[in-house]
Amino acid sequence: MEQTENNCFGLMTRSLTNWQGRKEWFFNREHTDTYEQWYDGRYKRAEVWQKKVMAQLVGKDTGIKELLEFGCGTTRFTRWWHEIGIDATGGDLSPFLLGQAVHLFEGDLVNADSHYMPFKDNTFDALAFITTFEYYRDPVMVIREAARVARHGIAFGMMNRNSPKVLRRRVQQLFGKNPFYVTATFYTPKLLIAQIDKALEGRDHSLEWTCTGLPKWFPLQQWSVPVGDFFGLYVKFND
Repeated sequence: MEQTENNCFGLMTRSLTNWQGRKEWFFNREHTDTYEQWYDGRYKRAEVWQKKVMAQLVGKDTGIKELLEFGCGTTRFTRWWHEIGIDATGGDLSPFLLGQAVHLFEGDLVNADSHYMPFKDNTFDALAFITTFEYYRDPVMVIREAARVARHGIAFGMMNRNSPKVLRRRVQQLFGKNPFYVTATFYTPKLLIAQIDKALEGRDHSLEWTCTGLPKWFPLQQWSVPVGDFFGLYVKFND
């Protein structure tokens, strides 16, 4: 039954090239079909360090045994959570990315909007957002939904605003060369923390963050300075 449902999902999206006339890259097959290739190519080194950062942050909370990753895409990180001993479920708004995910991931997947998560309160130990939170139109609402669904905490893997690559991406966009970040809002750790504190006002929580995504020639590849192409942040609920 599960295999049949997976095949139907793939057949449903095969003839479509755009979803509902949306302009975002994750609703266009021109870009979603090559998503996995991006990670296997020039982005591979960055992915290794991103996973190291997230494993360190999330691993400190020993209460996390099951996790929901929203904006899971093709489940690149969702598959990896399983590799480090965390039972993960994936959620995404894009049927094109999920159309690939069902062939790559053996766990549960849901097609849903992160602003309205279709789960009961305290369903998972934690929520994770990996390079997807930048695209949310109402970040405070999403954080509140995550805090409702998660028992112990929220993990963020973010594209850092304090990075030379941000300027390069914006210049590329001016010449129509980079469609992936047109609708993205880049955060620094400080800017993200401001959104978190607003969303979790009145709730006892603590947080920790660290940066990576530094040039290959740089003597450090991870540090506590808010500069680098990527930062990981974990919010732990203390109540």
